[in-house]
Amino acid sequence: MTSTILVTGGTGTLGGHVVPLLREAGRTVRVLSRHGRESAEGVEYVTADLLSGEGIEPALVGVETVLHLAGGSKGDDRATGNLVEAAVRTGVKHIVYISVTGADTMPIGWFRAKLGAERVIAESGIPWTTLRAAQFHDLVLDTVGKMAKMPVVPCPGGLRFQPVDSREVAARLVELTLGQPAGLVPDLVGPTVYAMADLARGYLGARGKRRPMLPVRMPGKVGRAYRAADNLSVDGVLVGKRTWEDFLAEQVS
Repeated sequence: MTSTILVTGGTGTLGGHVVPLLREAGRTVRVLSRHGRESAEGVEYVTADLLSGEGIEPALVGVETVLHLAGGSKGDDRATGNLVEAAVRTGVKHIVYISVTGADTMPIGWFRAKLGAERVIAESGIPWTTLRAAQFHDLVLDTVGKMAKMPVVPCPGGLRFQPVDSREVAARLVELTLGQPAGLVPDLVGPTVYAMADLARGYLGARGKRRPMLPVRMPGKVGRAYRAADNLSVDGVLVGKRTWEDFLAEQVS
């Protein structure tokens, strides 16, 4: 009999793809979230707060594998630390974590917090697997959608992204979760590198809109890091198949 898999962040974009895939694989899933939800067949919802630590340990009872998807704009390292401490006490045998491409190179607080979370897991003594992925198409869509509402669309020069489909990331995470601990595995990125202006143009074209675009130079360390492509990973990576154009066509239809 296989043990229950605990999924943090199971109600988010990625979790919405992951949980059904785990159920299709015949696994019982326990979803940890801050807000209660009625359990369904094969999926149990439990309430806990990763940042405060409240409720984490009871949620881990009977769990051998944790798939840690939960994240926010800040505090990921602290939240992960609380999760790991409880996992050590309850005998968890495998932690799978989703991080971000560029976690170890980008001088941005969120990236540093993701790297901190990676280190907390790697140093926990619990066997682990970490997958870094590029920005999801969903996040890019939200970003360019907001930009396109402006009368003039600002396009920071030097910003390039390699967006990946969240469903492909979910499928890879499920594969890793059902497998043996593998440490830091190859990044998963999208098939094409785009400048921010190209992503914005693609969105505007798909929506049948036209907007003037204004090149903007991003200053400081962050600007230099983006211009140096420190947020991209092109060597030794897994490359997804679904492009930004594929995703846009689906969203528009």
